[in-house]
Amino acid sequence: MLNIKYILENKELVRDKLISRNFDITIFDNFLSLAQERGKLMSSAQEQKSKLTKLSKQFGIYKNDLEKLSLLKKEIEKVKSLETQLTNQANELNFKLDEILATIPNLPLDEIPFGKDENDNKVINVYEIGTKKDFEKPHYEIASELNMIDIPRAVKQSGSRFVIYKNEGSKLVRALINFMLDLHKQKGYDEFLTPYLVRSEMLFGTGQLPKFKEDMFKVENSDLYLIPTAEITLTNYYNNEIVNLDKPFKACAYTECFRSEVGSSGKDTKGIIRQHQFKKVEIVKVTTKDDAIKEFNLMLEDAKNVLFKLEIPFREVLLSTGDMGFSSRKTIDLELWLPSESKYREVSSVSYMGDFQARRAKIRYKNQDQKTEYAHTMNGSALAVDRLVAAIIEQYLDTDGNLVIPKVLVPYMGMDKIYKK
Repeated sequence: MLNIKYILENKELVRDKLISRNFDITIFDNFLSLAQERGKLMSSAQEQKSKLTKLSKQFGIYKNDLEKLSLLKKEIEKVKSLETQLTNQANELNFKLDEILATIPNLPLDEIPFGKDENDNKVINVYEIGTKKDFEKPHYEIASELNMIDIPRAVKQSGSRFVIYKNEGSKLVRALINFMLDLHKQKGYDEFLTPYLVRSEMLFGTGQLPKFKEDMFKVENSDLYLIPTAEITLTNYYNNEIVNLDKPFKACAYTECFRSEVGSSGKDTKGIIRQHQFKKVEIVKVTTKDDAIKEFNLMLEDAKNVLFKLEIPFREVLLSTGDMGFSSRKTIDLELWLPSESKYREVSSVSYMGDFQARRAKIRYKNQDQKTEYAHTMNGSALAVDRLVAAIIEQYLDTDGNLVIPKVLVPYMGMDKIYKK
């Protein structure tokens, strides 16, 4: 959530940033109009309050004049009533302003390229590690032949966009999860195992609500939602708390994630690239304003390190203003090479949020002067498991149709190859 004081002191700057994010600027104009009206009401209420103070001092003057004392009391009641009325009207506008503020996205950093959508994103680096293969056979056909997945039976049980991993397929998933968690723990992240169901307040804190309600699965007759990412549970670990941030809070977690994929009709209908239920290892940091950018850059390296270790070709992409997430000030996507599609596919988004989420979730800390400030948050997929599985299957298939296991996963798998049956 943005700081109202900052908005009102930097109206044109905020307007330009919101325009760059394709935000409906009429909503912002309405916000400014209501804020101006609220300001007038608060000023008028303060005038009545000052008037009350002056009138109250006259009791001593008229204590022996009952007629004037009676008139004074009536005047005081009149002023009190008006002051209460003005204050109530201002409070009503405060509520409306908070409702609008909850829908206004974060402001991109100055370095973010202006753009309408993903076509305006900027490729920063391309890492040609391993062997960048190029062939037509997709991961889901290979995995089925190797008896690693069963999509038809998953569809029978749950409908489209689900998969059943089995045999070496489920073992590969488990190996990837354990490998990534171990890697992040070596970098100082604490490991968590969190709930998959959270209350709406937590989703508001990280910015999924109210805007993305249709993207999530909600439990009927309940305030509980299935999480679309562990960002929610890890960031909200300190919801409504004052935290000691002498050292950054660094957390990692594996979770199942759930998304309705509204608006994705017809996209990636085959395979395991886009599912309603998917697996992800997430890393999150909560830190001070002064350390935030440094910690973000380190977090990005931690996410990239997974792909370097797995020797999968990938590229680094800075998202434009028109393609960034609602809560983000800066997002860098890591996209791995998928041979069957002859293109790069996102496997991670690493995002810096500034104090946007912390304001919504009321996560605070004491600075060096012992003044309370909002913390700065950031998160990243490190990485999305199913898409890693797809890339490994396509990148590591040998000429005999067997799947070579990446070297770093051999200790976790207990084998160096999955043989064609």
